[in-house]
Amino acid sequence: MKHLLLLSILLFTGNAVGDDTPRARDLGIPFDGTPGALNAITDVGGVTVGHVTLIEDLPDGKAVRTGVTAILPRGERTTDTLAFGGWFSLNGNGEMTGTTWLTESGFLEGPVMITNTHSVGAVHEGVIRWRVGSGAADHTGAWWSLPVVAETWDGTLNDINGFHVRPEHAMAALDRAASGPVAEGSVGGGTGMICYQFKCGIGTSSRVTDVNGKSYTVGVLVQANFGYWQLLRVAGVPVGHFLKSEDDDSSPTFDASLSSIIIVVATDAPLLSHQLDRLAKRAALGLARNGSIASNGSGDIFIAFSTANEEAGRGVANAAIEMLPNNNINPLFQATVEASEEAIINALVAGRDMVGHDGNIVRGIDHERLVEILRRHRRLVEPTVSRP
Repeated sequence: MKHLLLLSILLFTGNAVGDDTPRARDLGIPFDGTPGALNAITDVGGVTVGHVTLIEDLPDGKAVRTGVTAILPRGERTTDTLAFGGWFSLNGNGEMTGTTWLTESGFLEGPVMITNTHSVGAVHEGVIRWRVGSGAADHTGAWWSLPVVAETWDGTLNDINGFHVRPEHAMAALDRAASGPVAEGSVGGGTGMICYQFKCGIGTSSRVTDVNGKSYTVGVLVQANFGYWQLLRVAGVPVGHFLKSEDDDSSPTFDASLSSIIIVVATDAPLLSHQLDRLAKRAALGLARNGSIASNGSGDIFIAFSTANEEAGRGVANAAIEMLPNNNINPLFQATVEASEEAIINALVAGRDMVGHDGNIVRGIDHERLVEILRRHRRLVEPTVSRP
């Protein structure tokens, strides 16, 4: 069993990846499809990710276990080159701001931000401050912004009503966004998150697929905070059932009714907004593969964007737009399902035991027991190094 994460006052801002952080493939868990070089959303060229992680122990048993994650579709060019986008709500007990204009315009006009439920407003303000402070007016000459900010609930481990996330934390996450490997687990917006009642958080994965002889990449990043442990499935095996039957001490005891997941899907395939709506919907199938039922109290909200069609994103008059025909889109649907499934399990595997608000303890899933269950069901393969 991993040691409890006993934390003193700490503010960590960054996107570093620990060498000792295993991923699902490192344990021999098999997945369908071919991942990109990093097996991360940043395999889609131009996409950058930044985290700000806030951890602090306060008086009277209060604790800060929260943060912000930023995904920039075009890195430093995100403020002046829009991206076609779409979104989907599988269950709407959650929030993702900016989606009304995304539906109306078809464009994602800035980054995607993820934080905790009660910090949406602070992050929203921070994105606008960052936009005004770091970029020029948009291609229409206007200084305005309708940020996309999504959330999941971290009130079990975090003093969520202490309003510890401030606008400057959102700005820092944006400033630190980078390409390359993406930190997973208890980082950024995922710091205090729980899935299947085990410690969880941020996870990512990617797939490279062929469409009519041309290679495209689909990348997924999740903030996972959902699900009942009894329903957990990994690589098709009902792991939750066997955890329950073998060792009652492994059974989480806290309530999981306040649960959600945010899924961000990126691709370099030339898809238009209505097609990206369709791509976002397919993330739900990857979620279902792992045992989610999209419960009544869950905010399961997904967003997708394409980094293609830069001229249209820059507002070039009479821009030529490229698109894949609908009858060629199935490989991208499959890639989205596969990458979403793996990103969630990566978030679960990266979870480490954590002590948080009011002394609440959430344990990471035991890797040895998980591997043993999968081995007995002949679902293990040779481990692969999935992080450069």
